[in-house]
Amino acid sequence: MSVLPSNEAIERAVGEAGGTLVPAEDADAIVWVDPRDPEGLRDALSRSPARWVQLPFAGIERFVAAGVIDPGRTWTCAKGIYGPATAELALTLILASARELPRHLRSKTWIRNADLHATRRLAGGTVLIVGTGGIGSALAEMLEPLGPRILATNRSGRPMAGADRTVAIGDIHELVPEADWIVLAAPLTQETRGLIDAHALKAMKPGAWIVNVARGGLVDTEALLDALREGRLGGAALDVTDPEPLPDGHPLWNMENVIITSHAANTFAMAIPDLRELVKRNVKRFAAGEELEGLVDVKLGY
Repeated sequence: MSVLPSNEAIERAVGEAGGTLVPAEDADAIVWVDPRDPEGLRDALSRSPARWVQLPFAGIERFVAAGVIDPGRTWTCAKGIYGPATAELALTLILASARELPRHLRSKTWIRNADLHATRRLAGGTVLIVGTGGIGSALAEMLEPLGPRILATNRSGRPMAGADRTVAIGDIHELVPEADWIVLAAPLTQETRGLIDAHALKAMKPGAWIVNVARGGLVDTEALLDALREGRLGGAALDVTDPEPLPDGHPLWNMENVIITSHAANTFAMAIPDLRELVKRNVKRFAAGEELEGLVDVKLGY
């Protein structure tokens, strides 16, 4: 097995699971550690007989777009294992919007309670979770004791635990008008790109917030800007953007009802311990001929 680029923590995990580290040319499996370098992986695979490739994050669209994901190998990614970390930020952003924290943080003078018209509790509100994988499921569990109604949508429409109602992604328009917060936690695919477009934004109730902790391409940025400028939305809390990184001087930076965190829901430093344990489990499963965790559907691209 080969770990590329070299990473001491992941290499130790391979050894602890009984694997042997060898060059890519001799490896029957590759753990690829850099989520930003599909071309580097392509180069490694061009000289490797590896039958299984482990990718480091759940979002693998760069590798899909680069045409690196081929059906001749088994592919796994880290979907599911980073759910709680990302859900924590999603909850933080929901609470920040509910308590008008952007306004407080920008203020240089005392704000009277009477002027805090949009402050509210989660109890009695409605949260629509788009994507019911590791992030969405973890967020639903975190929200439950706070008392909001939870709605959900996913590719199949399969009910999510904790949700009052779950619909297929094609029927999201049925739920959008009911939500006080729409939390995006879905993978970026051809089906979901631009999911939150001008039509969806226009259907949102006045004062509702978009919270995106998944991928920037799920939202039509220009349509979002229009909706924010027209005052139709409460605001937007974005850990991811399109384009990304968000350029200096972009209009979103200067909007008082926009929160931007620079793709910080799950930093690489936070991810390493969970990735290390996933690699250990999968190396053992691979050696035993068992089904691997986080299998990628090559046709769907996630």
